[in-house]
Amino acid sequence: MTNKRNGTIYIGVTSNLSGRVYEHKEGRGGVFTRKYSLKMLVWYETYPSVTDAIQRETSLKRWPRKWKLDLIEKMNPVWEDLYLSF
Repeated sequence: MTNKRNGTIYIGVTSNLSGRVYEHKEGRGGVFTRKYSLKMLVWYETYPSVTDAIQRETSLKRWPRKWKLDLIEKMNPVWEDLYLSF
């Protein structure tokens, strides 16, 4: 989630992506996402288990910002709001 191209980035885990993004868009996300108005889904990955997803989340949160930006750019070079594709 982000608020604009190259803006603040939020990484999280959910079992219901469209529902969780909707909550963020309605201002019912967590404190961090509300504080920075993070309402655009610009990147996501899916995993077969919650354990795998949490491990990936933990890893990504340790990555340098540049790597995260590169990951987003690879999947979504124009930073479209991918929520609209659900």
